[in-house]
Amino acid sequence: MANPNWTTIELNEGERVDDLERCGFKIIQNTDKFCFGMDAVLLSGYASIRPGDKVLDLCTGNGIIPILLAAKSRAERIVGIEIQRDIAELAKRSVEANDLSDRINILCADIKNAEEYYQPAVFDAVTCNPPYMIDNHGIKNPDSPKAIARHEILCNFDDVARVTSRMLKPGGRLFLIHRPFRLTEIFETLTKYKLEPKRMKLVHPYVNREPNMVLIEAGLGGRRRLTVERPLIVYESPNCYTKEIYDIYGY
Repeated sequence: MANPNWTTIELNEGERVDDLERCGFKIIQNTDKFCFGMDAVLLSGYASIRPGDKVLDLCTGNGIIPILLAAKSRAERIVGIEIQRDIAELAKRSVEANDLSDRINILCADIKNAEEYYQPAVFDAVTCNPPYMIDNHGIKNPDSPKAIARHEILCNFDDVARVTSRMLKPGGRLFLIHRPFRLTEIFETLTKYKLEPKRMKLVHPYVNREPNMVLIEAGLGGRRRLTVERPLIVYESPNCYTKEIYDIYGY
């Protein structure tokens, strides 16, 4: 049953409430600023969060990953960091309306300044759905929320890896979704900061198409050994998800 807080929620222009179909949780979205995509849902399903874990979600957007992790895991505490104030406010309002303030904290800050708010080496896991695109050519408005979410304008992958290595406990885990065309750079950057890739799963839109996303788990420290898992196929046919996708969404 949905939390009664949602019956009194006031929406601003352009906002809507979407049902996540998990534990009665919902989320506020604004199509002009930020709406989560499948990549966030896939990452929340890929992240192996243990009971009692303290989790840090970098580039949290409207809080979709912390809220889904609260539904899917028994994490003790989840912190989401988002640099854009308007988007962070969306996340905070959703956390409060879902009555999750005792488990989730949304911090409006630059991820590069995470150590100003939290001690290093205190998190068991870090999740991140970072900006994918490195080519900013042609962006009409680099200050727009959508441009900042998609392009490396305010942070890059080196920032993500560096902050992760500082905030994780020894042996802590990073769960990441990114684009396959950047895999060489991703692995080089992870190992630069002693984050050893442990698992990788390629995501294909169709069984006969090239992968367009990749899920990665990396561990802080430890020996080098990578398991390449069975690929994830999104669609059986147009507009028809595979059973694995339906299971991840919880339908």
